[in-house]
Amino acid sequence: MSTATTEKTTQQWQALQRVILPSQSQMDTVPLYMDMGTATGSQLPTLGDGDGQKSKSQFNSSGQEAHVEDFLSRHSTSVRSGERVSFGSYFNAFPASYWRRWTTVDQVRLNVRTQGSGSVIVYKSNARGSLQRVDTQRVEGSMESNFELSLAPFGDGGWYWFDLVAGSEPLVMVGAEWQGPATSSAPGRVTLQITTLNKTDFCINNLRLLGESADAMEHVHEVLIVDQGTQKLTDAEGFDEVRGLLNGKLRVINQSNLGGSGGFSRGMFEAVENGSDYVLLMDDDIVVEPESIIRLLTFADRCKTPSLVGGHMFDLYNRTVLHTFGEVVNPYRFQPSLPSDEMTLGHDFLSSNLRQTSWLHRRCDVDYNGWWMCLIPTQVIREIGLSLPVFIKWDDAEYGLRAKAHGYPTVSLPGSAVWHVSWIDKDDLVGWQAYFHARNRVVAALLHSPYEHGGRVVRESQYMDVKHLVSMQYATAHGRQWALEDVLKGPDGLRDILPTKLPEIRTMLAKYSDSVFKSNPEDFPAPKMDKPPRRGQGVSQPSKVALLPWAAKTVLRQLSSPVTGTSADRPQTTIPHQDNRWWRMAQYDSAVVSNAEGTGASWYRRDPKQLRSLLAESAKLHAALLRDWEKLSRQYKAAMHDLTSIESWRETFREHTQNEVK
Repeated sequence: MSTATTEKTTQQWQALQRVILPSQSQMDTVPLYMDMGTATGSQLPTLGDGDGQKSKSQFNSSGQEAHVEDFLSRHSTSVRSGERVSFGSYFNAFPASYWRRWTTVDQVRLNVRTQGSGSVIVYKSNARGSLQRVDTQRVEGSMESNFELSLAPFGDGGWYWFDLVAGSEPLVMVGAEWQGPATSSAPGRVTLQITTLNKTDFCINNLRLLGESADAMEHVHEVLIVDQGTQKLTDAEGFDEVRGLLNGKLRVINQSNLGGSGGFSRGMFEAVENGSDYVLLMDDDIVVEPESIIRLLTFADRCKTPSLVGGHMFDLYNRTVLHTFGEVVNPYRFQPSLPSDEMTLGHDFLSSNLRQTSWLHRRCDVDYNGWWMCLIPTQVIREIGLSLPVFIKWDDAEYGLRAKAHGYPTVSLPGSAVWHVSWIDKDDLVGWQAYFHARNRVVAALLHSPYEHGGRVVRESQYMDVKHLVSMQYATAHGRQWALEDVLKGPDGLRDILPTKLPEIRTMLAKYSDSVFKSNPEDFPAPKMDKPPRRGQGVSQPSKVALLPWAAKTVLRQLSSPVTGTSADRPQTTIPHQDNRWWRMAQYDSAVVSNAEGTGASWYRRDPKQLRSLLAESAKLHAALLRDWEKLSRQYKAAMHDLTSIESWRETFREHTQNEVK
């Protein structure tokens, strides 16, 4: 039920979400804010047809691009005579199902202010992505159109949005916003915190965006930068300028490199200490949409129970691509996964907009939100503590699971986002980060897995070791084994090694050629294959049926067969990063392999002696982990409070703080 009116009503309303347009520096992101054309929805299977099948996204049918020259401000645009624009977009559609599920709001009002002739058409969708027209209002001259809309139909999913159609003359949208019933309580205050390590350019850019966004900064108590690098933000060009823009709200804490968990825990700690209602954690290598800060805070203030509210991540180098719409932790495998089989990673809104992508209309309930942008109530921090002292990896997922166990949900809120370097351009499962991936996944599983012996965790961990070893990634395998050794020692030393483990790992890695990178191909001997591939064929991935016997045969060959010919002195081939797969690498004795960033390559060389030693040690450590799982689980759970408490972190910060700058 809706009501369209141009008159004032007795009900008082407050803005929940303003309609926005991209800034001048973000014009490649226009499809996230507005698109052109008719209200084409997604094609859905008819009843009884296609059950269990994934709905297919369609390509944008209009083929039209928005006229960016018609954008008048961040909140106003002109629609050309006879044309139609839609705000059924990521940043401007209203995620009705999220507000219905998690907040006290049960109705909203769409307020649209226009100048000129045309129509305002309101639409909604359901959880399947079916499009429905709700109401239409003809407009002439200067008008204010209001549509009162119920949230009752949005139990499992669905959005509201509106289109503008210009008549015989241009139609100007002066402004529009989605409103909720007014409340008497004051908005919460937030500490906005960024952890950085030698990313001064990113930090200066984001501080400038914040300083130029007065609305976003209105309820920010302070902007806190925790600088753990050697290239100090306070020494960077432009620092004095952005400090002035932030009008005394900027504070920089220089501390030892305690990793992401140490940096973000400092933000949590300081937010509690300064009396903020929330802390908003953000990565350093991002570009923020400032309006997201307002939306996260507004949503969190109206949640039924204190909730962690996170923003999504778009690809910094392909800005219309959404990395993921939400994540859960698979409890049996204890790996991040998508909540629904319909969802896809890396969705490009340029190819398929919100209206045409059915799975985006189903509400996505999550276990955690990445700390590239996540708002956490300080009430939650006081009760459950700060991050585990695990340096990097799994800190955000573990915290979300811990909060959930205490009755505090996490919401990944559509329409709130940052742009961040995507995982496509990184490979953090090899090299120095492999240690933290392996250790912290096991620690999180020891704390939260509902299955005996952690379900598949131990088995999959050993599989990963074998894959790395047959791929000649001996440095990575060595780091993963250090990880298990430290897990088996118990939780007592976890905090002590927080600032020291990374230097130790880097020293170890330098002894292995597969982790020593060189920037020029000429730095390596020219590749030579002593024996050509059989019948000139490349290596193909074994089928699931043949996988186990093939893997066993491959491991046996690598263990027993000596390295012969010229492959000990020169690589047999060069392998691009995207082709670096274990089943392919296992066929070579020597190869030069490029890294994910494309900045260099390293020389992988098969060493049967090294393989035998590392394989035996892996088997030994995994057997011990399986045997001691229940005992270790009890130990880590008993130590949780001490590891994460405000007081224990206070001691760590006291020891590792260098200075503060305001």
